[in-house]
Amino acid sequence: MAVELTQQEEFAVLTLNRPDALNALNAQTTGEISDAIDAVERMDVRALIITGAGEKAFCAGADVKEMVGIDLISKKRKAERGQSTFAKLDQLRVPSVALINGYAFGGGLELALASTFRLATPRAAVALPEIKLGLMPGYGGTQRLPRIVGEARALEMIMTGRTVRAEEAQAIGLIHRLVSEDNRLAEAFAFAREFSKFSLVALGYAREAVQRALSTTLQDGLKIEAEISTLAFQSKDAQEGITAFIEKRTPNFGGS
Repeated sequence: MAVELTQQEEFAVLTLNRPDALNALNAQTTGEISDAIDAVERMDVRALIITGAGEKAFCAGADVKEMVGIDLISKKRKAERGQSTFAKLDQLRVPSVALINGYAFGGGLELALASTFRLATPRAAVALPEIKLGLMPGYGGTQRLPRIVGEARALEMIMTGRTVRAEEAQAIGLIHRLVSEDNRLAEAFAFAREFSKFSLVALGYAREAVQRALSTTLQDGLKIEAEISTLAFQSKDAQEGITAFIEKRTPNFGGS
């Protein structure tokens, strides 16, 4: 299997498992990622952690060998499959955390960009280097990167294809936090527990409101916020949270 999915405590852990190929994305790997995300929807977990096997790479991007000789229709379908697979992370009922160890290039960075949060080890390096092959990102990089780091930085990264090291990635908001090499998974779990203890319903609504804010005006966004916050208020978790606050106890969020 090119992808391994396990449950560790309250988290699902998806590991890209092609270390000899720097966990590059071929058709099989992309398909298995899609299937794994579907499986996470059915699991009793509070968050999804995504990482790469080995010490060198999170994911070195698309397997370039698969691009040789394909026709234009096949190329477009390949891009659409990658986009639809990564879009599932946006719609996943639980938040996702990309744990970037080593290289995250091309499709690897695009996978991380589709995740809710991004952590990285000090040796991590990210890039969208497709321009160096006469290509451009096709799995969502041109759309998600500017939403995260702004148009100017996104254009510079995409049009130069340069590699951004972990500290710079954190400084520009591409990476949320740095974690240690030796204890990275445990630190990712600790990070996830900062939000996973809260209502999954409220977390999902909050994420949706922020995402929709990026594609509308402030006035319309405020209307959306009012509507979504009302939906959150009518959930069982909201009533439990309010009651627990009044009773001065820890709430027991059930996720509905």
